[in-house]
Amino acid sequence: MSDQTLLEFPCEFPIKLMGRDTPSFRSTMRALVEKHAGRLSDDAIQCSLSRNGHFVSVTITVEAQSQRQLDAIYRDATDHTDVLMAL
Repeated sequence: MSDQTLLEFPCEFPIKLMGRDTPSFRSTMRALVEKHAGRLSDDAIQCSLSRNGHFVSVTITVEAQSQRQLDAIYRDATDHTDVLMAL
């Protein structure tokens, strides 16, 4: 991957993770992101249910320190079996 980016670090960066609305999805996604970004406040996490209530979108805003950090978060998220989509 290239080290070039249009972002200036550090910066606030929202990460959206979508999956089935299971009892553990929200906490699993929080732990996945905290592994790379450190402890998150509850205010940094927003959840939205799909219209039918089967899926949930978890948006976690992190204080991103580098493109490498964001790449690691997205790599772990897309490799996770519970994540259907990461934006």
